[in-house]
Amino acid sequence: MVTDPSQRSPSPRRVFVLGATGTIGRATVKALLLRGHEVVCFVRPRAGVGGALSADDSLQLLAGATVRFGSVTDPASLARDGFRGEPFDAMVSCLASRTGAPKDAWAIDHQAHVHALAAARTAGVTQVVLLSAICVQKPLLAFQQAKLAFEKVLIESGLTYSIVRPTAFFKSLSGQIERVRRGKPFLVFGDGRLTACKPISDQDLGNYLAACLDEPDRRNRVLPIGGPGPAISPRQQGEQLFALQGRPPKFSQVPVALLDGIIAVLGTLGRWIPTLADKAELARIGRYYATESMLVWNPQTGQYDADATPSTGSQTLFDFYVDLANGETAPERGDHAVF
Repeated sequence: MVTDPSQRSPSPRRVFVLGATGTIGRATVKALLLRGHEVVCFVRPRAGVGGALSADDSLQLLAGATVRFGSVTDPASLARDGFRGEPFDAMVSCLASRTGAPKDAWAIDHQAHVHALAAARTAGVTQVVLLSAICVQKPLLAFQQAKLAFEKVLIESGLTYSIVRPTAFFKSLSGQIERVRRGKPFLVFGDGRLTACKPISDQDLGNYLAACLDEPDRRNRVLPIGGPGPAISPRQQGEQLFALQGRPPKFSQVPVALLDGIIAVLGTLGRWIPTLADKAELARIGRYYATESMLVWNPQTGQYDADATPSTGSQTLFDFYVDLANGETAPERGDHAVF
């Protein structure tokens, strides 16, 4: 692989990567390779949403890296199929539970990471970069609590760490593009100004994560991060999408109380039907994103602070919308995107 000398790490390392087949994971692997690191990715034999990616697909998506297959939830597989008794310098994790449901969250966001950390230490890893989420500042949901629990384990491990808490991703804000193209109204909760975020692209976030290995001021820190430009609200997102279509904006307001009703019904039925309990948690996640900004929370003022939310990178969400309007394919979205 040809690398840009300005991007190369001053001390290339052997890096073990989890969560490499997700869109952010792929961007991070690419950034690590461009910096000259030797990258080993540990992925499922059938990765992606619903196991849509075959082993060959993963090999193509992660070209330039070594790809190994196994189960991140199995400590024996991590050691046998992943680390293989070989030495590593660092571990980077973009691994996250797919649904955020309690069982999934504690199995992946917490326990799988605990197993991986133990295996990494045995392999000689001294530095860990963890992709977390900015929403753990107000942990009301199972996946947030699971992420925080592992963050605590990592901080107390004695290893050098960087815990990166990004704001909203472009992919989670792209669900209504087709609605607007078809002339339907853009859906917002309340008046569309209840929340704001500083969205960050996969590429910018991948570059930031990879650079954590080399930047001294990012070590042993929790790092909230957003993309470039000011914070934007859902209403502003809708206005921009309509502007790209050359049409006046049209909104449909969804009351937050509707989500509360759905949560109440599913939560009650979920006492007897486990699948409905998971759906209730997904509805709680949706409500959280509908009412909480993805910005740094100031506990002293009891408010979110856009100015205190650091920015990085070069691509804005509106740049991304222009690319989509010009025919680019929308990325895979998370299971608990609101719309």
